[in-house]
Amino acid sequence: MTQTHATPEARSEIRSARRGAVHRWRQTLIPTTREVPSDATTISHQLCIRAGLIRQVGAGIYDYLPLGWRVIQRICELIREEMDAAGASELLLPALEPIELFKGSKRDIDYGPLLFKLEDRHGRVAALGPTHEEVITELMKSAVTSYKQLPLTLYQIQTKFRDEFRPRAGLLRGREFLMKDAYSFHLNVEGPGGLDEVYDAQHAAYERIFRRTGLDFTIVEAESGPIGGSASHEFMVNAESGEDTILVCDASGYAANVEKCEIGERKWSLDGAGPEDLVKHHTPNLPGIDGVAEHLKLTAADMLKCVVFEPAEESDRESDGPRWIVAVVRGDHDANEGKVRDASGVKVKLADDKAARAAGFAIGYVSPKAAASIERTMLVIDPDAAQAASPNAKGWATGADEKDHHVTGFSWSSDLAPALGAKMTEVRYVKVADCRNAVAGDPSPRGGGTLREQRGIEVGHIFKLGTKYSAAMGFEIMNQDQKREAVIMGCYGLGVSRTLAATIEQRHDDNGILWPVAIAPYHVEIVLMKPEDEKHAEACERLSRELCEAGADVLIDDRAERPGVKFKDADLIGIPVRVTIGDKALEQGGVELKARADEGKGELVPLGEAVARCLAMLGA
Repeated sequence: MTQTHATPEARSEIRSARRGAVHRWRQTLIPTTREVPSDATTISHQLCIRAGLIRQVGAGIYDYLPLGWRVIQRICELIREEMDAAGASELLLPALEPIELFKGSKRDIDYGPLLFKLEDRHGRVAALGPTHEEVITELMKSAVTSYKQLPLTLYQIQTKFRDEFRPRAGLLRGREFLMKDAYSFHLNVEGPGGLDEVYDAQHAAYERIFRRTGLDFTIVEAESGPIGGSASHEFMVNAESGEDTILVCDASGYAANVEKCEIGERKWSLDGAGPEDLVKHHTPNLPGIDGVAEHLKLTAADMLKCVVFEPAEESDRESDGPRWIVAVVRGDHDANEGKVRDASGVKVKLADDKAARAAGFAIGYVSPKAAASIERTMLVIDPDAAQAASPNAKGWATGADEKDHHVTGFSWSSDLAPALGAKMTEVRYVKVADCRNAVAGDPSPRGGGTLREQRGIEVGHIFKLGTKYSAAMGFEIMNQDQKREAVIMGCYGLGVSRTLAATIEQRHDDNGILWPVAIAPYHVEIVLMKPEDEKHAEACERLSRELCEAGADVLIDDRAERPGVKFKDADLIGIPVRVTIGDKALEQGGVELKARADEGKGELVPLGEAVARCLAMLGA
C-alpha cells in the first residue's frame, strides 16, 4: 500500500518544556558561499556546501559543520523519541567488525568490494561496518539463552562505511554515512511479541518520523538485497532528482520499487506459427539489442533477449535441479533477477561467462533453443515474450546461438517445441512467468489500474530477516518446550545523513534551503541591521530571551555586513522564520517578520507581539 504524506502531524515541534538555545553568527562557523562547487551535480550537494553545512575531506567523506550537525541532531532526536516509543532500547556497537563474523552469513562475499576491509599490525582482517547484523547477532547469542528474554528490539545511531567505487551526490551516496539501525528478536512470527507485531510497530514509527519531518514520502514494497530476508519496505522521499524508480498504481495505492514491482496479468500463448520463415543474418560488431534491431530494420520490441543465469549456491548447482536458467524477455525490457529467482525456485546470479560458454552458450547470441540443446537448462519466459509474433506482427528476432549471428522469423511452436519433443507448457524446464522489470503503462498487479513511474530517494528500509543470520551464526535458544530453536529477526534501517540531503532535494527554491520546523538547525534567525546600536541590541536581547524561554532555538546574525548579504545568507541557510531589527521598524515600535517559505517582503509586527507571532508561524 502506498502512503504519501505532505504535511507533518498536528503537533508542535517547538519543545516549550525545554529552554531553547541562542547562538551568534560570529561565534559559530557558517562558511556560506555564492559559488556552486564544480563537482556538485545535485541540488542537495550544492546547497549543503554553499550553506556551510558540510565540507568535503575526501571522496565520499565529509565534515559536518555546526549547521549541518544541528540538523543531524534534530533528526536523531526524532528518531530516538519514536524508537523509544516503539519499545526499542538504544546501544552502540563498534564500527570495526572482525572479518570472522561474516563466516556464517557470507555477506563479505555478497558485499564484495563495497566492504571496507583493513588489516591490523597482527595481520587480523576487519571490516568497517556497512550494517551490523553479524555484530548484533553475536552479542545476542552470548547474552540471550531463553525465550523469556524475548521479544527484544535494540537500535543504534552509528557511522557506516561502504567503499563506493564512485561516490557522488554529496550525502546521498557517500563512503561514510550516518545511519540508525534497529534489530528485533523473536521466537515466533505471528501473535503477541512476534516478528509481525514488531515489524508493524517499526513501520508505524517510521511513518511518524517522516511525517514529523514534514517530508512528502511514499512507502513501497522492496527487494531485500544483500541484507537478505523475506518481506521488506522502503520509505522513499518523493523527488524528481531521486535516483530510485518507483512504480505506483493510483487506483489501488500499490507501490513498489523497480526491483520488486509485480506486473498484472497479461495474456500469452506459445502456440501459433510466426508470419515469416526463419532466416539467419550475419550481425558482426553491433552494439547491443538496439544496434542489432536497427541493422535488421526492426525495433527492440521485435527481439527476444535471452539472459543466462545460474544457481548462486553451489549446492543448488550440484543438485538435480536446473544448472542453467535462461530468462527470455522482449528486447525493450530488462530481466529481473529477483523474479527469475522466484520463478525458478532457486537463488540465482548472472552466469559466469567462461562456465556458460564451456557449457555451450554463445553469450550475446543466445536463443531460446539453447534450452533444448544444453542439458539441465530451464527456460523462464516473460508473458510479453510468450507470443506467436512480436508486437509489430513480425516473427521474433533472436540470437542464432552462434557468434556474430541472429535469426529472424523465430516462433515458439515452429522452432522450439519440436526440438523439445513435447507441448512446451508440459516440459519440466519451461515456465511462463513474470521475469522482467516493470515499466510505466504495465497493468497493475492490484486494482485493475496501470502503473506509472515516479522518482524517489530511499531514506528508510525495513526487513523481515527471519532466521537468515541466526541460523548462519548458530543463535538458538530454548523455547517453551525446552527445545532449541533458531531466533527470528527483523532489521530496520534509516539513513540519518541521507534524510538531511533528501530534505533539501525536496524542500528548496532558487534562493536556498526551506527547512521544515522539526529538523531546522534553528527556528528563528534574528537579523541585526546595526549590531552595535544599543536599541537594536536591546530589542534583540528581549526577543531572543523570550523565544528561548518558549523553547525556540535562535540564531542572531550580528555580523558587520551589508543588509543584502545578510538577507541572501538567511535565504540560503533556510531558517523557517526571519526577524529583522532595523531603524525603520523600530521607529514604528516593531520588527519585520518573514517566513522563509513566503515570497515578497516581510510584515511589520509590534515588538510586544513578535514572539507570539513567531511561535504561531512555527506552529507552536
